[in-house]
Amino acid sequence: MASYSSVGGASGNSSDAGSRGRRRRSSRSAKDLNFTGQASWFSSNVNLVNTIIGAGTLAMPLAMSHFGILLGTFVIIWSGMTAAFGLYLQTRCARYLERGTSSFFALSQITYPNAAVIFDAAIAIKCFGVGVSYLIIIGDLMPGVVRGFNPGADAVPFLVDRHFWVTVFMLVVIPLSFLRRLDSLKYTSIIALISIGYLVVLVVFHFVKGDTKTDRGDIRVIAWGGLIPALKSFPVIVFAYTCHQNMFSILNEIKDNSHRQTTSVIAASIGSAASVYVLVAITGYLSFGNKVIGNIVGMYVPSIASTIAKAAIVILVMFSYPLQVHPCRASVDAVLKWRPNNLTKPRNSPSSSPARAIPLLGGSGAQPVARNDTIGELRFAIITTAIIILSYTAAMTVSSLDKVLAYVGSTGSTSISFILPGLFYYKISSPESLHHQRLSKDDDEGDSGDEEEEGNSGRTGFGSSQWRQALLRKMSLALAIYGLFVMILCLGTNLFAGAAGH
Repeated sequence: MASYSSVGGASGNSSDAGSRGRRRRSSRSAKDLNFTGQASWFSSNVNLVNTIIGAGTLAMPLAMSHFGILLGTFVIIWSGMTAAFGLYLQTRCARYLERGTSSFFALSQITYPNAAVIFDAAIAIKCFGVGVSYLIIIGDLMPGVVRGFNPGADAVPFLVDRHFWVTVFMLVVIPLSFLRRLDSLKYTSIIALISIGYLVVLVVFHFVKGDTKTDRGDIRVIAWGGLIPALKSFPVIVFAYTCHQNMFSILNEIKDNSHRQTTSVIAASIGSAASVYVLVAITGYLSFGNKVIGNIVGMYVPSIASTIAKAAIVILVMFSYPLQVHPCRASVDAVLKWRPNNLTKPRNSPSSSPARAIPLLGGSGAQPVARNDTIGELRFAIITTAIIILSYTAAMTVSSLDKVLAYVGSTGSTSISFILPGLFYYKISSPESLHHQRLSKDDDEGDSGDEEEEGNSGRTGFGSSQWRQALLRKMSLALAIYGLFVMILCLGTNLFAGAAGH
């Protein structure tokens, strides 16, 4: 938390106030940890990495071919940095909410209440669409996996029927989708990451072996493939880092939610994802050159190794499906609980309680934010069942959601990753914001004793802190503007590509 210096009072009184502030802060922290916070740093990192890294990894070599190695590497790293900044702003915003209640809905209620239901509806649609795409991938890949292990599988029609395999794998993901806490999915996330590890090893192995270079196309190092191909690949890279829908669940469940710990989770997860993307992009592109296609695994000569790679993709998306159901369910619940008359409820006066002593969502009748672990048993079961049935029905009736996902990703992913974190922090951290004043007062009470002992250096720290906060507000607004630019760019690219296709 930021430090604020004491601006007056005798040193003895300041010391007593600091002690009382530290006791209150310590008591509050202990209470918070009892309320929620059982997830370790490792499980938080694993779940976040698994949310980030998906089947989009296989398209990175094609994106690299459009950008060239130098520019492509820069775009991958830049996209990771902007995504990480969005996650960081989410951790900053969570400071303004009661421990364990962080969500996009909670923030929208105290910043843009009229748009709260729209934000959560967009998140629910985005997560639902991605979940459906995972089921479609399973249906598309499993017949090939079966043929790879058993060339005579075509003699048994149902073994190469996509509908059969979608149904079979639903039996696996249904129990996982009914788990309330994200932390419960850490073991399946580990299995999914092992699958990603195998895919990375496979791509690097073939590159080192050099068995693909005989028919390799040209290599672009500095040059690029042109503006239009680059614009088509840019959304693939940007959306490959989307994990922001699960960040608040991570913050609610992590045992130690200190600034250093949560920032290290972001750095480790985004850093791991960026490393995987760069490694696969460069080695995969160097293996096939400009002849590379969207799914690099499909380019390798059929073998047991490539068949296992396809099976690894199936395992990856299978265990990633519950990670989409989790935020989708919370957002649907928030939408269903939203009522227009809640907007007119009176808020507590600034002097009624210190910051974060009670939830900042408003008046005496306010309820905690809707979260997966506070949804009633029957309501939880109904919403989860509805999501599963609808996604299963969509996957069984639609063989390709490319266009739908392109538009949903352009709007939903961009909003979640850039626009909402930027706008929320810019609004709530304003010096005129009631919530910011409450938080500042609470931090000031907790730190005044220590800063009084530091004398003038404490006041210098206060000024430095003010400067950092002002800079962070400007950067948050810049991120929101950048997100709007990316949204327009991606939508325009989809429209242009669609028109060109016709």
